[in-house]
Order: sequence, then structure tokens, then C-alpha cells
Amino acid sequence: DTTKLNVPKSEWKKILSPALYHIAFEDGTDAPFTYEYTDYKGKGTYYCAVCGNPLYDATTEFHSGTGWPSFYQPLTPTSVVHVSDGSLGMVRTAISCSRCGAHLGHVFDDGPQPTGLRYCMDGTALDLVKK
Repeated sequence: DTTKLNVPKSEWKKILSPALYHIAFEDGTDAPFTYEYTDYKGKGTYYCAVCGNPLYDATTEFHSGTGWPSFYQPLTPTSVVHVSDGSLGMVRTAISCSRCGAHLGHVFDDGPQPTGLRYCMDGTALDLVKK
């Protein structure tokens, strides 16, 4: 379902755990090496932990050494949205869920082929369904 959700942050705050709300709607970040499935090697799909939007195929995950789940491409071109992020005194590209707008992480141009990209995601914002 690609229907955009227009749920006010005040409603998400009532529904989500404090940790997930902080990551998704206050642009928080997980501590590195704290996500259970960092460097997962099996099959499955990663979904947005806020709204259930499918985001990444587990076969596109790779070991980045950063401590965060990293993928070289989203599941589809419309799974995520790229947003300019000027926080921390630098320009980065933040990644948000295309369905609910939740902040998921950032993308960098130091990933493996075939894309050369590293979608560095906060594990708290992801739900893995193994196949």
C-alpha cells in the first residue's frame, strides 16, 4: 500500500515506544552495534517499524563495519524518501519512510556495487520478517 499516512506526531507519540518515537519523529539515532540484526545474512524483508511499509530486501544488506544495519538499495525506488539534512553542521541526505514520513537513517556514497550507496539505518526503525 503506497497511500501516504497523515497521522499527527501527537498521535504517533501515544502509539509508539519512546525509543521508536525519538528515532522516527525527533531524528534520533541508535547507539552503534545495538541492533539485533545488524549484519543479518538470511532472507527476509525489513519493514518500517512505525507503519509496516516494506523498505529493504535482506539480501541487499551488507557488513559496513559502522554498527548500523546497512543496505545498498531500497526495496523499490518509492520505498523511501531522500531529504536534505543540514544538522550537525554538514549536509547529509536523510532517509524517511515514504508512507509515514518516519526518519530511518541516512544514505552515503561509500557503499558497495552495484549502487555504490550505503543506506545506514537505525535498527529501532526497522522490523525484520525472516523468510
